[in-house]
Amino acid sequence: MAGENRQKIKLLKLIELLRSETDEEHPLSTRKLCEKLSSMEISCDRRTLSKDIALLNDEGFEVMQTRLGKENGYYIEDRDFSVPELKILIDAVQAASFITNKKTSELIEKIANLGGSHRAEILKSNLVCFNTSKHSNEAVYYNVGFLEEAIAEKKAVRFCYYDLNENREKVYRRNGESYLTEPISLVFNEDNYYLIAYSKKHESTTNYRIDRMDRVEITDEPVSKMCNELRKNVEGYSEHVFKMYGGRNEDVVLEFDRKLIGVVFDKFGEQTKMMPVGENRCLATVKVQISPVFFGWLFQFSGDMKVLSPESVANEYKKRAETVVVTKS
Repeated sequence: MAGENRQKIKLLKLIELLRSETDEEHPLSTRKLCEKLSSMEISCDRRTLSKDIALLNDEGFEVMQTRLGKENGYYIEDRDFSVPELKILIDAVQAASFITNKKTSELIEKIANLGGSHRAEILKSNLVCFNTSKHSNEAVYYNVGFLEEAIAEKKAVRFCYYDLNENREKVYRRNGESYLTEPISLVFNEDNYYLIAYSKKHESTTNYRIDRMDRVEITDEPVSKMCNELRKNVEGYSEHVFKMYGGRNEDVVLEFDRKLIGVVFDKFGEQTKMMPVGENRCLATVKVQISPVFFGWLFQFSGDMKVLSPESVANEYKKRAETVVVTKS
């Protein structure tokens, strides 16, 4: 009876072998495939194998055939992901700081194996070393799962939130008292994963780093009408909040050196309109939220970028610059 049950999964094991161990440069011969199936206690011979391959092709699996000496060889070339696509996914995992070292290794192994065993070896042997400090909270995966489920079910969530002290110990906010919020969306920004949430009690939105959340649980409380409305414009909300963080909205005219054209496009989008001023300068009007983060972004360019208007923003920028000037007595 056990042998009969093994035969029932013959086609499944055959397609698994072809997907994991073959490609155009590494076909498996008829003899090899029969041997590998036999090692799994699945009987197979040359005649039945050719019929099985034909059946797989009839069902759309596209098993390719070639000649290996005096016998046929088989392989699968068409895959869900190409090597460049898998490489991009692996690099993204390595660069993301919220993914712990342990989970990074596990994910890289899984992604590489999507390309088959031979491509997996190539991908894992050409890993790029990113200067990324990885977080240590292994619960981040479970947090993401709970939050995604809560968003789908339109339920509020409860969790504890903490910071780290100088000894890398957890220091819980509110003395460990839990937060009750309505999840709007998950957003990835500058190497961190955030939950955008709405507080019905305070009638405002707040962002929480998912790797700083602990004991996340889904409640039976449905989210409010306001939360559902905010979900409809998540893209617009995250554009303002995560690029320049809270503050009043202003249309700001910037003058900058031509070498910063790419920087402005990266920050405000490639749809930003610019006009040349003289030989080496440009002007652009951008919509930002006036905040310390906005001014911090400006400071890094020193004299290569100036605020022309509105005057109130230019004056505030000047005052902030004066506060960091060290005067000698």
